[in-house]
Amino acid sequence: MAVPVSLIRAQSYHRAELARSLTEVLAPLGGMAAFVKPGDRVLLKPNLLTGARPTKACTTRPELVYAVAQQVHAVGGKPFLGDSPAFGSARGVAKANGLLPLAQELSLPIVELHGQRYPSDNAEFDHLRLSREAMAADVVINLPKVKSHVQLTLTLGVKNLFGCVPGKMKAWWHMEAGKDVQRFGTMLVETARLIDPALTIVDGIVGHEGNGPSNGEPRNLGVLGASGNVFALDRAMVAVLRVDPLAVPTVAQSMRLGVCPAWEEIAFPLSTPHELRVTDWQLPAELMPIDFGMPRVVKSTFKHLYIRFIKEPMTAYAGRL
Repeated sequence: MAVPVSLIRAQSYHRAELARSLTEVLAPLGGMAAFVKPGDRVLLKPNLLTGARPTKACTTRPELVYAVAQQVHAVGGKPFLGDSPAFGSARGVAKANGLLPLAQELSLPIVELHGQRYPSDNAEFDHLRLSREAMAADVVINLPKVKSHVQLTLTLGVKNLFGCVPGKMKAWWHMEAGKDVQRFGTMLVETARLIDPALTIVDGIVGHEGNGPSNGEPRNLGVLGASGNVFALDRAMVAVLRVDPLAVPTVAQSMRLGVCPAWEEIAFPLSTPHELRVTDWQLPAELMPIDFGMPRVVKSTFKHLYIRFIKEPMTAYAGRL
């Protein structure tokens, strides 16, 4: 049976237009009601990479999170937002990127993610430490941003689920698996398999090209995509960007492990990747090593703790004066 990947041309984050685009892209999949039942606790997992560069389009747009939360509410679900940013807290990064007012308007809780070990059926990774909140949710809706990435070529739906690895465990994985880019890609695929998002909606209206995930530049891409299969959606987006799938470790390893459907098994009920393809998407000028040395991990941990427990509380306190 073919795996549907729904792709459309979408140009605007204006609330009304985005709501229509979201309805359009989900229609061939059965709409939001096909994924969320009344009473379901639904984790919305955007890309909340950083609060430091809000004008560079390196996080999922708040308007998309808002539109998805509205649709979840409409079918009786109970959405909450969660992520484990590299630096700072989910709430702090959400606030810096303009998400807090929209979350408050919808009474959308923002939660920090906490870790627990879960078994994997892959002998290379017999246990993975993942977010309890993600694993306990009735439904996970994955909301990645289309971005180039200086370590992994591209970051899409599978890589976005690395945000469900809490705290500084992400830095540990960079040390443990980062010396072999394909092993690191396999770890990301296994993480995505365990999180098992019911639905992935990719924000490609404005992407982030060049030296991403945060040091590149915004790029009007004009694409909104959705699928119940995160691996198939990533494969389709790679085709839109005209990037070799074997150059993207998450896609290459999903194909090697057999979790990504074969190309001929993916159906495009609306637009095809060929119809939406981009001819000059900018990849990183140079790829960087994935592995983090111990000094970098220590520095990164200190920065994370400083932002989380000193800078963010001081900013919040100053705002009340």
